[in-house]
Amino acid sequence: MPQKLPVISGKEAIKAFSKVGWHVDRIAGSHAVMRKEGSAVTLSVPLHQELRKGLLRTLIKDAGIDIEEFLTYLIVLGL
Repeated sequence: MPQKLPVISGKEAIKAFSKVGWHVDRIAGSHAVMRKEGSAVTLSVPLHQELRKGLLRTLIKDAGIDIEEFLTYLIVLGL
């Protein structure tokens, strides 16, 4: 059964992805573009809205982590 994702803001997602080694490379309009050292993939996280579950699931997949790990980082951050 798929893991249930919480509704979080883009800023909260950035904090969680930072725990995995991603960092904000630049701000492009209302999106933060995140990079990870040694990876050609970028994550574009909207800052102006709460993330829908489908988008959050895609960002987690693109980051190369599983949902349980992401949820663990959210719990550590107290989100």
